[in-house]
Amino acid sequence: MKLGFGLYRHMLNQQHYRFAKQCGATHIVAHLVDYFGHEKNSNVDNNQPVGGREGWGLAGSGKLWSLQELLKIRNEVNSHGLELEAIENFDPSIWHDILLDGPKKEQQMEQVREQIRIVGRAGIPVFGYNFSLAGVSSRSVGPYARGGAESVGMEGSVDETPVPNGMVWNMVYNQNAPTGSVKRISHDELWDRLQYFLDNIIPVAAQAGVKMAAHPDDPPMPYVRNTPRLVYQPQMYQRLLEMNPSPNNQLEFCLGSIAEMTEGDVHEATDFYSKQNRIAYIHFRNVVGKVPDYKEVFVDEGDIDMFRILKILKKNSFEGVLIPDHTPQMSCGAPWYAGMAYAMGFMKAAMTIVDGED
Repeated sequence: MKLGFGLYRHMLNQQHYRFAKQCGATHIVAHLVDYFGHEKNSNVDNNQPVGGREGWGLAGSGKLWSLQELLKIRNEVNSHGLELEAIENFDPSIWHDILLDGPKKEQQMEQVREQIRIVGRAGIPVFGYNFSLAGVSSRSVGPYARGGAESVGMEGSVDETPVPNGMVWNMVYNQNAPTGSVKRISHDELWDRLQYFLDNIIPVAAQAGVKMAAHPDDPPMPYVRNTPRLVYQPQMYQRLLEMNPSPNNQLEFCLGSIAEMTEGDVHEATDFYSKQNRIAYIHFRNVVGKVPDYKEVFVDEGDIDMFRILKILKKNSFEGVLIPDHTPQMSCGAPWYAGMAYAMGFMKAAMTIVDGED
């Protein structure tokens, strides 16, 4: 197992690479989509995007991330003694009609295939994605963690406001879209859209040497903002894996999201999926409660027994990367840095202890 660090686009710089290295990380998971474009979603404190009904801001221009751009990032990461393990999430501007089954679906599918070819040529082994129409939604911010540390969670209700036309996955791809909202569809129809995506992307990913890693729904509710969700119970991940048996069809295994689910047990799910060798990398974070009433907390105070998780992963020979993803903000001059340093210190110590056990 390897200790990694996730960085948002505005953090892809020397300061944050050095910080990750100082925390003991060996690998980086990079977000290239800018989630902080909306004025209500400032990146000043470097915290995770929360957004709201207005979303996270504007999607990109529809251009692919070039080989030169990816190599530049990878070389900068390598220069700090780190490896670039994964890119997390497509820009909605290049795949909104794949998600929505829109008229540009086939054209965008070729763009997505080419993006994965470029990622493979850049030597980046994993690409994480979240096949979701509403994206992350319905969350609040409050003093939810130990000592009143600011964190995010749900407080008993889900946002049922329909997603407006021109928005998908929390980002606006068309500011001039006609008035109205995204049509409500069934779960089966969304699964059919995922099948189309996997049928087209997994063969290309296998040829490019890239593992496609699917994130579960966050929050894991059956419907959010009048749109269906795919993986909102642990067993639903198996349906995704069985859609394409290729070893390049894998999971971005978020412990927090899985623990929030109303069915199953996160420890048993970790054992079940890691035994199949289908977990690409792991979001190692903790929560208290289940949807629709849960809170993100410090890594050592939640419902998940993190040492038990590590022992399960060791037993099943998991060799991938674990990142804290995000964590509560600590009450000091650098809330994000302190919270992340705390999480990384716990993870490094716990991994060292478990690695040393017979």
